[in-house]
Amino acid sequence: MNWITNAVLPKIKALVTANDVPDNLWIKCKACGQMIFHREFEQANNCCSTCGHHAPLPPEARFAMIFDDASFETVELAAIDDDPLKFRDSRRYADRLKDSRSKTGVKDAIAVAHGLIGGRKAVIAAFDFRFMGGSMGRMVGNGIIAAAEAAVAHDAALITIPSTGGARMQEGVLSLMQLPRTILAVEKVRAAGLPHIVLLAHPTTGGVTASFAMLGDLQIAEPGAIIGFAGRRVIEETVREKLPDDFQTAEYLQDHGMVDAVIPRAEQPSYIGRILGFLMDQREATRAA
Repeated sequence: MNWITNAVLPKIKALVTANDVPDNLWIKCKACGQMIFHREFEQANNCCSTCGHHAPLPPEARFAMIFDDASFETVELAAIDDDPLKFRDSRRYADRLKDSRSKTGVKDAIAVAHGLIGGRKAVIAAFDFRFMGGSMGRMVGNGIIAAAEAAVAHDAALITIPSTGGARMQEGVLSLMQLPRTILAVEKVRAAGLPHIVLLAHPTTGGVTASFAMLGDLQIAEPGAIIGFAGRRVIEETVREKLPDDFQTAEYLQDHGMVDAVIPRAEQPSYIGRILGFLMDQREATRAA
């Protein structure tokens, strides 16, 4: 009977089983394991309707969510030499870049756009975690600088949204140089009397946390976001103590004064709009006085 089981039955099943269901019709939540209809997931801006988990959100989706009427203009970033160090580990860095660009359709791990939020001018620099884990190399540093310069030029607020594993190791010391470069960039915004708001998304770690990501006039975060410099295991081995279960979460940082507010994604446009209304109106009143 093996020939019936192995040959005949599969052919019969193939004839009677519908095979027109797309493979990506459902998405599995990485936090609770719940299966979510992909259209529902996208309409909720990549948030799980069961447990509220906030999955990474591409920059273009963030721009559409936060800017008024989903209307914005992107800021093009100048091209640079991809691999000046000719770096290679298990693979050539140039090949890694090529693969990431092919898979994501973007040039690097950051995008910049400007528009209105609550009727106030703003520039957003948002990380793209899909691209090499949102790691910060020279192009990302250039993106933060371009966003800061655009904010000053448009007399607009600067909003940075990191979602990153930290500095990009394939760019070596050139990646580490982005820490002071991005700090100087946001200082230009501060010198112009413009607000800098940081929205910390999951995860925000490493060199990004050690630079501009902790220099906002207002620090807000998404629920459950992991925020820190070194990883949990490294810290536990260093201090030789068991850390709290919620250590490095957005809620933990809020309780300990490092984050001002934890705001769900659905509430972010109105929340940021109110904050900008207060800060920008106050700025205008001060200038008038």
